Amino acid sequence: MTQDLNHCFLGENGVAVSAAFVLALVASIGAPSAVVAQVQASHVSAAELMATIEQAPEGRVSDQQIRHFDAGDINFGVGVVSRPVTDRLSAIQHHNQAEIYRVVEGRGILVTSPDLMNAQEADPDGSMVKTLTGPSAFGTIEGGVSQAIAPGDVLFIPAGIAHGFSEITEAITYIVYRIDPDQLVGLKGS
Repeated sequence: MTQDLNHCFLGENGVAVSAAFVLALVASIGAPSAVVAQVQASHVSAAELMATIEQAPEGRVSDQQIRHFDAGDINFGVGVVSRPVTDRLSAIQHHNQAEIYRVVEGRGILVTSPDLMNAQEADPDGSMVKTLTGPSAFGTIEGGVSQAIAPGDVLFIPAGIAHGFSEITEAITYIVYRIDPDQLVGLKGS
């Protein structure tokens, strides 16, 4: 059960939602406040998502933030990540930010763990930290939990969980939703 609370994966059909997923999401976001009444709804169209996917360069990792907006007591981001075929595991751990992935295309093995080995902090003044992930570290995972993922799958990665692909058998693209409870990442779009 502890493993389910730390690592939540939804099946290929994206329908099964576990209690651990809902609890983790609520804990990441927090309770609504009066500030929420002051913010506006935001929209990312399917056409904008597809255009962003089509603009991703082939053969390398591409992480494109479409929006990062003020959602009251938190900031919330929407982006697209594309990754080429690989069989080399490298991992990242976001200290404050949780992520939700919705796989659009491709297949791979995602490995998660609460432990990041040989951690090296990302440059706190670098573009990645300021515009995408907030404070993060790079390193490796030894052991961990491996999960095959495919189109339609939804994954929740809590803040503080190291994650990376040990294998990508078909170039993978996923929509990433970033929950930024400390409002550390710069806003983008509306």
